[in-house]
Order: sequence, then C-alpha cells, then structure tokens
Amino acid sequence: MIITRETDYALRILRALADEEQHTVGELARQELIPQQFAYKILKKLTKAGLVQTFRGVDGGCRLTADLAETTLYDVMTAVEEGGSLSACMEPGYQCDWQAAHGSCSIHCRLAEVQQRLDEELKAHSLQKILSPA
Repeated sequence: MIITRETDYALRILRALADEEQHTVGELARQELIPQQFAYKILKKLTKAGLVQTFRGVDGGCRLTADLAETTLYDVMTAVEEGGSLSACMEPGYQCDWQAAHGSCSIHCRLAEVQQRLDEELKAHSLQKILSPA
C-alpha cells in the first residue's frame, strides 16, 4: 500500500472540506488543482466510506462528515484504493499456486508482518495531524 495519486487527491479534497463548509466539486477541483472528473470519482468513494456527504440539485455540493481527529490515513487509503495490500498474495480470495503445492510460504509470512506494521503506522496518524498547516 503506497500513497497513490488518488489518495493524494483525496487528502487534498478533505483538506479543502476541513473548513466544514459546503463546496461544489468544481470549487474543490480548482482550489486543490485536481482534474474535475477525478474529483467526482474520489468524492464518490469518500461518500461511500462515510467521510463526506454529498448533496444534489441546485444547492448541491459536498461537506465533510468525518471527525478529522478520529479518521486516520489508513481510513482514507482503504476508502479510495483498490486493493491495499503490500502484495497481491495478501488480497482476499487470492489463489497462490506455491501455497497450494507446498503449504506454508515464508515470503508470505514475512510480508504479512511488514503489512501489519505498515497498517499500524498508517492508523497512528490522524487526518487532523496530517492536514493541519506545518
């Protein structure tokens, strides 16, 4: 799991929404220098994760619903990323030919340890800390 462009854009959107005001997608895209189509896609994922609420119609837009002190970098990454594991072999439903033929895999075990430490580190950083001005 790395911070992709999509996660970067999601963080920018959340930064703009941190003022707790309602914003249009166009405003967010211009302010945070994000392609508008990408902003729509990311907002849909953030809404599905319960981090943002969207409103349709003439007075439409979006607003932050997440508590930034309680929401972590891990939460954002899992909301926007497709498969967030360090290795494909740790994804749910992955069929490993090696494990099927030989049983336990030392590489998988070591990577699982690294993944656990990485997840713990990502969960240790709140958005409030990450998004606040330095």
